[in-house]
Amino acid sequence: MKRIELLAPCHFGLEAVLKREIYDLGYDITQVEDGRVTFEGDAEAIVRANIHLRTAERVLVKVGRFRATTFEELFQGIRALPWEMYLPKDAKFWVTKASSVKSKLFSPSDIQSIAKKAMVERMKEFYDEDWFPETGASYPVRIFIMKDEVTVAIDTTGTSLHKRGYRTMTAKAPISETMAAALIMLTPWHPDRILMDPFCGSGTFLIEAAMMAANMAPGMNRSFLSEAWTNLIPKEMWDDAREEARDEVDTDVEVNLQGFDLDPDVVKAARENARNAGVDHMIHFQQRDVCDMSHPKKYGFIITNPPYGERLEEKADLPALYRTIGEAYNRLDSWSMFLITSYEDAQEYLGRKADKNRKIYNGMIKTYFYQYMGPKPPKKKREM
Repeated sequence: MKRIELLAPCHFGLEAVLKREIYDLGYDITQVEDGRVTFEGDAEAIVRANIHLRTAERVLVKVGRFRATTFEELFQGIRALPWEMYLPKDAKFWVTKASSVKSKLFSPSDIQSIAKKAMVERMKEFYDEDWFPETGASYPVRIFIMKDEVTVAIDTTGTSLHKRGYRTMTAKAPISETMAAALIMLTPWHPDRILMDPFCGSGTFLIEAAMMAANMAPGMNRSFLSEAWTNLIPKEMWDDAREEARDEVDTDVEVNLQGFDLDPDVVKAARENARNAGVDHMIHFQQRDVCDMSHPKKYGFIITNPPYGERLEEKADLPALYRTIGEAYNRLDSWSMFLITSYEDAQEYLGRKADKNRKIYNGMIKTYFYQYMGPKPPKKKREM
């Protein structure tokens, strides 16, 4: 496959983290938009991005971009794209999702129907066929229209990248794996520092941190839709990339990761998820109330996702809960705390204003990532 553009969608507000990840993989960024980063690559980039990216939701091949304000312009724009470069004669292809923002074309079902017809017309011309069996590999198409600019892409991932495969048991209101990884990356935490989550739920923050510390690629133990694209990506490319990823894993790295929750069933679920991820020996889970949060050592980190009180009957409990969190944090000398919540009055009851506050959309919920920065530990003296 020649050099192509790839799109990586992410949570709104986390584009900078994903951009850094893509740079670290060695690829050039061509565009950063709200909730999406575009970069250049080839067939191997599709493979490595799916296996290694922690904060992207999926990896898409960009087929083309054009302007359309009428359905006729949409049809002709889709028809003009080089579908034959990607779709073999027996390909199963359809528009799995169409979204439109501030554009004249706004009906998803109409956009999907017209785009499919245009794709078929292009395929007819190239393959000189009137009918396609669609019995081969799947090539789901996604169309994004923003201010009448149409972006057309093919999904290489299939099931979203946040589905690492380890979280078979979930607690109430779990944070996604990709979101958890991105939030950790927004902090100065390193594996040589203590990390505690007093509302550990499914254990996602701690499991993602353990995987980072062990240099464990998040997608190395799951499958991807484009593995069936043998016309574009040789099977050995997937095998080589997974073997390379496994060779880089070091689960013997020393870390201090601690997760607490008041519900014993939740703690049990977190342990099971950590076991599925292969990092259970790296994390200590325990049933404990947040009011009992303590640690004898300094310079640790709290990264947590406390209850938001999305239901009206729960909101009454939030002032007392956040006051308790603030009091427990104050007892931890020189620690840093990073807390994501949609609760508007969180800072008031935590007892102090955050040093930094970042707005992030967790799905459709507007949340705030409050960052309380503790002092840096003193540098270790060099031995002479």
